[in-house]
Amino acid sequence: MKLLKITSLLVVFLFTSCGAYFNQPVDVEKATLGEATSATKLLKNLPSPKDKVVVGVYKFRDQTGQYKALETGSTFSTAVTQGASSILIKALEDSKWFIPIERENLGNLLNERNIIRSTRQEYLKNANPNDTQLTPLLYAGVLIEGGIVSYDSNIITGGFGARYFGAGSSTRYRQDRISIYLRLVSTSNGEILKTVYVSKTILSQAIDASLFRYVSFKRLLEVETGFTKNEPVHLAVTEAIEKGVESLVIEGIQDGIWKTTADKETMDKVYAKYSVEETDADAALLYGRTTNKIRKKYGVDFASGVTYIDSDYENPQARHFVRASGKVALSPYFNFSASLQLFGLSNKDKFDDSYGSFDINTEFFLLPKDKLTPYFYGGFGAAGTSYVLKYHMKTQFGFGLEYLFAKNAGVRVFGEQNVTFSDEIDYISAGKLNDNYWRAGIGFVYYFGKK
Repeated sequence: MKLLKITSLLVVFLFTSCGAYFNQPVDVEKATLGEATSATKLLKNLPSPKDKVVVGVYKFRDQTGQYKALETGSTFSTAVTQGASSILIKALEDSKWFIPIERENLGNLLNERNIIRSTRQEYLKNANPNDTQLTPLLYAGVLIEGGIVSYDSNIITGGFGARYFGAGSSTRYRQDRISIYLRLVSTSNGEILKTVYVSKTILSQAIDASLFRYVSFKRLLEVETGFTKNEPVHLAVTEAIEKGVESLVIEGIQDGIWKTTADKETMDKVYAKYSVEETDADAALLYGRTTNKIRKKYGVDFASGVTYIDSDYENPQARHFVRASGKVALSPYFNFSASLQLFGLSNKDKFDDSYGSFDINTEFFLLPKDKLTPYFYGGFGAAGTSYVLKYHMKTQFGFGLEYLFAKNAGVRVFGEQNVTFSDEIDYISAGKLNDNYWRAGIGFVYYFGKK
């Protein structure tokens, strides 16, 4: 039975873990076409150009000089790909806006053309000299320069784990980041027409579980399992470069560097969407934070939880409560809220009653520009039973966490202390202290209106 329980525990863990555990490679895989990134589709769906631009890329390489970090020993392998020029040329081709020409290995091209020319002269000595001429090489109207300028390792690391009597599991994560710059250079006068900057994070995750326990005398059970998932650096570089090319095209249209065949309505939509991205980028800080206020002016929330009384009787029991409230923002840090609550108070075999209350609070957000923020609140209220004459005044204060999982919606968890001005909530008056109660709950919040 003990072994069956342990096995069941491991099965439950595996089925509730990440899906990657059940997608482990067990056979040799055939070669496939390269994966697309989230930026590839956006790049291929850009408005069509009026005229394609001949572009040359001499080099677009790793400028970080950073080698891959290892936990043990050292390595001469670089942290990012050295073939970024090839990725950039493919992105230029996918955009349908450019005609890339060979410049990275121009010496090879010129040498091959000389071989062709000399071979034709050998076999066609008596022919017309004009027949031996090759088609002239294209020249670039613009050059694209730049490179991968940074690779920052371990900008965020963390994890969580627990172990009890030899059984436990843990999860770890690490986030790296790359940054690239692209600049557009005119070959006619050397002017730098446009510069864009793009960054991309790279996520690595690990989950493991283990069991080490004696199931009987001289019988030891030891089980280990887990997996690690690392985002490919090559795909991160590709996505950053593709996003950079998309930005070059859109900003080039805005600045009149080139023209498109798309109508004004289509371009207005493109500009509006790109403007939102620029606004978010200007307000972005490290670690997913922003300088913009993300919560709107008005909000409503609905919560539920338990209430415990602290009164003259012993053995308080948990009673359910529900709450509905509305709020208005006074500033990014402060909200004014009013709420209606229905709740019960009870002591085992002594006292049990239902109450309704109306509370007014001021809320203070510690991190109003973050999705996850602690908040504090406090205010005054009045509560009464179903009997009209049985009521009490009180003050309340509490602490909680709010997380926005969507643009305007979030969840809250909180704890609250209610200090009353009455010693007769439980229908008796004893001792020197008034009756109080506290509650803990979870709720849903929705914001609307202007920021």
